[in-house]
Amino acid sequence: MEWLRSIAASSRRSSDKIEVDRWINGGLQRVLCMQGGDDDGSYANNSEATASAISLCKPLLLNAIESMKLMECNICTSVRIADLGCATGYNTLATIDLVVETVRVRYLKERGLEPELEVFFSDLPSNDFNSLFRSLSKRASSREYYAAGVAGSFYHRLFPRRKLDIAVSLSALHWLSKVPDEVLDKRSAAWNKGRAWIEGANKQVVEAYAKQSEKDLEDFLSCRKEEIARGGLLFILMGGRPHMQSNQLADSDSRAKHPFTTSMDQAWQDLINEGLIDEDTRDMFNIPAYMRSIEEVERGINRIGGFQIERIEYKRIVEHSEEKQKEWMRDPLSYGRAKANLVRATLRPIVDAHLGPYLSHQLFNRFQSRVSSDLNLLHTTCFYGIIVLSAIRI
Repeated sequence: MEWLRSIAASSRRSSDKIEVDRWINGGLQRVLCMQGGDDDGSYANNSEATASAISLCKPLLLNAIESMKLMECNICTSVRIADLGCATGYNTLATIDLVVETVRVRYLKERGLEPELEVFFSDLPSNDFNSLFRSLSKRASSREYYAAGVAGSFYHRLFPRRKLDIAVSLSALHWLSKVPDEVLDKRSAAWNKGRAWIEGANKQVVEAYAKQSEKDLEDFLSCRKEEIARGGLLFILMGGRPHMQSNQLADSDSRAKHPFTTSMDQAWQDLINEGLIDEDTRDMFNIPAYMRSIEEVERGINRIGGFQIERIEYKRIVEHSEEKQKEWMRDPLSYGRAKANLVRATLRPIVDAHLGPYLSHQLFNRFQSRVSSDLNLLHTTCFYGIIVLSAIRI
């Protein structure tokens, strides 16, 4: 064990603390992204829950496109579509294919001509755009739109005024622009000691996250208000909760089994107990995600103005199928690997930035061990809450 501590200490000394502070205190956008590539720990291979959410909301998206005043808001033959927070992999391409085909068929029916379609895939500069565009290149012969990448935060302006006809954001807007400053201040009542996330944290921590979430949502809506043409569509799917309640997750089983809660905190504590990190290193890491309530979303829309809500709903999706659960009950180790890969896919870039690659690898290994050894988790069901919003620019 001494050699492990020695390597860990060396890793901590070699990491530049200024760089760590920079990403924590405002530079999060440089490192926040889903894990790129196409290996076992990539987002492309661990986005089943996102795919389920998109599938569940597909009828709402189709109905929103069918009902928008597309032909009135755009007198030319060009339609511009943006996927905000596109990440990489099958989900973004399948969703855009669906949007493009629906718009194309409607144009043919109502105008008798083929529209020219532009699609902008937008995400933070840290996103794996290379993998995304490699996938696009394989579809070049059958693709029915012009594609471009737009690197930047959707909490800032990305396009000229009235540039977009349709903007979609799928499973991205629950990620915040930053961890609230108070949560990282040891002198603050909102210091989130002992937790990687806010579920189960004290009132001050939750309020700090809610305040940051409110600002971020208003920044997002203000930018889209400028960028979307009148009559255009804004469609959002994001992690959420049904009502204004303190818990981010709706039920006790979900709170116990969610990958950001118990097993994650235990994995961090394991690194402390083994002498690989100190408590301050653990406490300075917080997951920048917040599940808004329907009321919080409606309040943001009303405060910014410029949009008319056509539909807003809360839905729940189960984390995996019954078949998968039965398979994992027979082989708990495979369940641990699957959950660890899911967490790597969503958190590895920011954990790497905080701990360095070596200690990051150790953390995910401890997480995998914790999940594999807790057989009670296999007999409970975790639900992910989502909010779906369709709004028209007025």
